[in-house]
Amino acid sequence: MNGDWLLRGRDGRLCVYLPAGDAVLCRAELGPDGPWEAPRRIGGDQKLRPGLAVGVGADRYAHLVAWRPTGRGQSGLVHSTHYRPRLAPLDWSPVGHPDQKGARTGTPAVAVDAQGRAHLFVRNAAGGMSVRIQQEKGGWEPWRELGGAGLQEAPAAVPGESGLVEAYAAADGVLLHWRQEKPGARPVLGASVEAAVRPGTLRALATSAGHTTLFFTDDSSGDLCAWRPGGTPVALVAAAGPGPVAAVRCVIEGHDCTLLGQRSAGGRVAFAAYPTEREAAGAWWAESGPALADDAGLALAVDETDRVVAVTLSPSGGRLLLTRRKDEPGLALTAWQQV
Repeated sequence: MNGDWLLRGRDGRLCVYLPAGDAVLCRAELGPDGPWEAPRRIGGDQKLRPGLAVGVGADRYAHLVAWRPTGRGQSGLVHSTHYRPRLAPLDWSPVGHPDQKGARTGTPAVAVDAQGRAHLFVRNAAGGMSVRIQQEKGGWEPWRELGGAGLQEAPAAVPGESGLVEAYAAADGVLLHWRQEKPGARPVLGASVEAAVRPGTLRALATSAGHTTLFFTDDSSGDLCAWRPGGTPVALVAAAGPGPVAAVRCVIEGHDCTLLGQRSAGGRVAFAAYPTEREAAGAWWAESGPALADDAGLALAVDETDRVVAVTLSPSGGRLLLTRRKDEPGLALTAWQQV
């Protein structure tokens, strides 16, 4: 999955999105601190291919994008909106292919602007970036090519605090950044920087009024790095494990902090926190919870009481574990519980 697959909905309830074979399931809290409802299938009977993207806007509506088979060797992208966790999401609706038709080209990414419009980013068959932007009054703008070449499988997309959408992608030895100049505009390829990016490790987060920060693992050094366009990547801490990092901003003892989480090489969840955009302060991992399956993913969110929530999911076994920050100083967590 690409993006924030643990979300707090408009009604304050948490919701997770789970891949399950050729379908996507969702589960939502029935009330504060649970319990949770049973899994529900999203979007009807449409069969999907692997690679779900999830994004959420300021209105707390979730937007989901996935590939579906459309014929022999052919695929197309579909989109669904989930307005509230306890409601059924809309059925999947087709949004096409960046090359008009063809095979699956890469894992999509989706970001939602301040006006509630989904921006769908995906690698095209030529290896560059393409985008399709939802119209404010319904429908979609045409597919547009944004440049770039030799891009890795999965980009990252995020709305800044301004509501303008930004996207990141890695190619051979370089990181690329696209940013909108005004709402609804085609994102423009701007800053780039040399970097050896481990595939599948991009994670973007809005970190101030003027910046988003990209986290990735340096494939040469093994360090977890942070990059803000206009600067150079900063090594923050040795990556805890090989997979992607989860990130969320939260307040710890009155300070604006960025909390990072990653499945460690030993299989447990490792957490590290540091003052937001102050990478020079350093960060250190602390492990938590039981050992997880090799395919387990991690997501972080802040609930309606401003407590950090962490969730792990193993798609192969469907095991969903959850912990919350305790109501006490520091970053103490409750015992992990199966949902």
